[in-house]
Amino acid sequence: MKCKINRNAAKVLKDMLTTEEAEGKMVRVYISHMHGDHAHYGISFDTPTEHDEIVKTDKGVDILLDTREEFLDGIWIQYFFVENEGFVITNPSKGSGHHH
Repeated sequence: MKCKINRNAAKVLKDMLTTEEAEGKMVRVYISHMHGDHAHYGISFDTPTEHDEIVKTDKGVDILLDTREEFLDGIWIQYFFVENEGFVITNPSKGSGHHH
């Protein structure tokens, strides 16, 4: 599976991974809900299960993705500090959909 991440998202996720809530866990991106041909995504902290792939990003953050969810393959995790600060997760190969 593939996953890209921008520099801002990597910095914020690394900071989040230092919290007590994230201790011993990894970043998981999941599908929060589907609308026909596109998905909306969420982020949580979790441990790997038998259906997960640990995707190593070029920014030093590993992401857990459920291999049974085709809409997770190819996601792009971005974080923006302008306007509505927050994460934007899209999958260019599957249409749009995001989580703020």
